[in-house]
Amino acid sequence: MILGIIIGVIIAAFLIIVAITGIKIVRPFQRGLIERLGKFSREAQAGLHLIIPFFEKMTKIDMREHFINVPPQEVITRDNVVVSVDAVIYYQVSDAFKVNYNVKAFEPAATMLAQTNLRNVIGELELDQTLTSREMINAKLRDTLDEATDKWGVRITRVEIKKIDPPKDITEAMSQQMKAERTKRAAILEAEGIKQSQILQAEGQKQSQILKAEGDATAIQRIADAQKYKFQTEAEGQAAAIKIVFDAIHSGNPTPDLITIRYLEALQQIANGQATKIFLPFETSGVLSSLGAMAEVFKSTPKEGSSQI
Repeated sequence: MILGIIIGVIIAAFLIIVAITGIKIVRPFQRGLIERLGKFSREAQAGLHLIIPFFEKMTKIDMREHFINVPPQEVITRDNVVVSVDAVIYYQVSDAFKVNYNVKAFEPAATMLAQTNLRNVIGELELDQTLTSREMINAKLRDTLDEATDKWGVRITRVEIKKIDPPKDITEAMSQQMKAERTKRAAILEAEGIKQSQILQAEGQKQSQILKAEGDATAIQRIADAQKYKFQTEAEGQAAAIKIVFDAIHSGNPTPDLITIRYLEALQQIANGQATKIFLPFETSGVLSSLGAMAEVFKSTPKEGSSQI
């Protein structure tokens, strides 16, 4: 009885060990490499798999993207400046078989490979190019590493240069250069601003003078038009008045004596002025002769009346 229980326990333990060692679960981001008696047998995809305990062994390979920190190292540029550079490498396993059997330790190997190629890439550039061409350095280093790691079943997705630190004296010189350049740009911008301001002021003054001149010309033209209209209206009124007087005179059929008397009245008004000299027209002699004739008429008329009485 006791022996039967012991045998049952042993069988149960053996079955549990077989189940533990024989049942394997491969997750979606993994690939399983199964070896039988030390020889590669097959590759297992994601899911539940059974292997023969003690005869087969499964190695799981993570297919997700990983990264490697490349430690800082001193690199000499083309113009003999020592800079400290570090980087980050992102990679993804593309062939589980190659990464497991073609390289012993991928990450240390990739780190050493990145450091070596980083020296080569930066050694071909001058300091200014090194500081301003990170994208070019990243792309060139990625292509080099991807080509070298292809036989390891790994794809280099990208390489990022984290920082490039020049020596302290170079950094101070660059800072002074940048400060001088910014001061220069500020002076140029200020001069351009003053120039534009003066140009705008001159344009404003010019436009103001032009508008003022145009306004004065318009005012003068309107005043001249008003005076012209005034003189024209007065002349038309005087012409109409003269015509009316002329027509009235001719319609009244005046005698020479009446015209002479009106002429004398006009001379009287002329003589009432403050002028010390009066110029009479040539026709005045004829008028004066008419006055003489009238005077003779007036003188002769009483005498005749008295004789008749």
